[in-house]
Amino acid sequence: MGEKDILKFCIEKGLLVDSEVLNLFKEETDTDSVKLILERIQKHTSSRIITKKVFVQNKEKVMEFFSSLPGSDQKNLEGLKIKLGLSIEISREEVKPAFSEKSGERILNIGDTITRQEEGGVRVLTMDCQPGKKFGVEDFLKYYRNRFIGLKNILQENPALENLVSINKLSGIRQGVSLIGMVIDKKTTKNKNILLEIEDLTGVVKVLVNNSKEELCKKAEEIALDSVIGFKCSGNREILFVNEIVFPDALLLERKKSPVEEYALFIGDLQAGSHKFMKSNFLKFIDYLNGKVPNTPEVDKIKYLFILGDLVSGIGAYPDHEKDLAIGDLEAQFNFVAELLGKIRKDIKIIITPGNHEGVRLMEPQPLYNEKYSWKLYGMENVTLAENPVWVNIAARKGFPGFNVLVYHGFSYPYYANNVPSLMKEKAMNAPEKIMAYLLKHRHLAPTNGSVQYFPSEKDVHLIKEIPDIVASGHTHKAAVAFYNNILLISCASWEALTPYQEKFGNQIDFCKVPMVNLKTGVIKMLDFE
Repeated sequence: MGEKDILKFCIEKGLLVDSEVLNLFKEETDTDSVKLILERIQKHTSSRIITKKVFVQNKEKVMEFFSSLPGSDQKNLEGLKIKLGLSIEISREEVKPAFSEKSGERILNIGDTITRQEEGGVRVLTMDCQPGKKFGVEDFLKYYRNRFIGLKNILQENPALENLVSINKLSGIRQGVSLIGMVIDKKTTKNKNILLEIEDLTGVVKVLVNNSKEELCKKAEEIALDSVIGFKCSGNREILFVNEIVFPDALLLERKKSPVEEYALFIGDLQAGSHKFMKSNFLKFIDYLNGKVPNTPEVDKIKYLFILGDLVSGIGAYPDHEKDLAIGDLEAQFNFVAELLGKIRKDIKIIITPGNHEGVRLMEPQPLYNEKYSWKLYGMENVTLAENPVWVNIAARKGFPGFNVLVYHGFSYPYYANNVPSLMKEKAMNAPEKIMAYLLKHRHLAPTNGSVQYFPSEKDVHLIKEIPDIVASGHTHKAAVAFYNNILLISCASWEALTPYQEKFGNQIDFCKVPMVNLKTGVIKMLDFE
């Protein structure tokens, strides 16, 4: 009961308590005294983030707080006082919590309780990782069930799906119906028809797309396995003939415009630590951000810099990776890039998400960087670290909701580029905006099982339930800017020169290109530091 009281108190007060400190507190039965200590330390320091470091730095005042308690309470908390006094050794791994107050995001993360409060121009909207949780078959069933329900809720709002029924309501009599189903199998018959097997929560049925309907067949070819699609059909329980295919799709009714002229920049795939990291080019970019390049009056209005994964080259990310490394230690790579980012003026808010190179698990959602290696980033006041994928809101102010940015590194993209006929024809790894549009049409970042490794949580982090203003990605090393149904699509170039490993895949990589978005006018400019 004491732990619940402390959790409730912290939520009410908007406090973030370090997990180690919380573990000490929850062992105490005198919760009223614990709450009093927390309240007093918060008032004394004006900090809502309570770590062991806070107690160490304010040791004398904390001792006063303990001394002011009634004698019996002091005795009960003697063990806690000793633990706080003797076990506080501030290491580089305890620099500060993941989200800086000054960077605009405060997160209260106590046990499973998460609340968020915006203080500036950056607000992280999602926090979905569940580190250390075991999962089994039931978790996968729940994951797919919830995905189906989420996409069904989107599709059933589409007026094109008339006479919508569940599969178990189909009869043996020929009829015209609409179905919403997850595509669990897809075949081309010997007559060149496309046969789909679809499933809802009530059953399974086969639907056939006749090859005489050319446009419909093209649509059917685009369907990803395990995606949830709407079908207008005629037929009966044995076989249904498809007359129309309805994707969940994403449509932004209106592009937002900020009342204030500010700029957001997007980069990714720095691969710092690689022999081929283009350091001199990146230093030119930093000079530009710091106003050292002549005739760049817009620089003062740059307020946001997104870094979309693969900040460092990492260790063992691909076969013989070590041959391409100038810095062979992960911590040293992070220290190196933190030193570079530290040169950027502090009024630019930097939002960093992981990719597949930083020693973070590949299973998505990917958690924050391991503080053991990236501790210098955790100590930077203008840096916000987030998960992958993640939703981030920027530029909100009174009377304006800001821009919702869906950030995804893009690890699923090669699968669709190499398996969807239209994307294969387009060689879409060199046109990542087409992959992004394809996935927006499916309202999912990785609809096919196997296109990524994923954690089967109740919430499907790849499901695009809301409509983003901007979708931003890296991974392909290709710079691209496009609109899909009014949604701005941004793909980032690389800051690593071509490696033999990349060259063998034949990708046409872009280097040191930086999309810059004017949040007031919507004008997009591609900066070039190559």
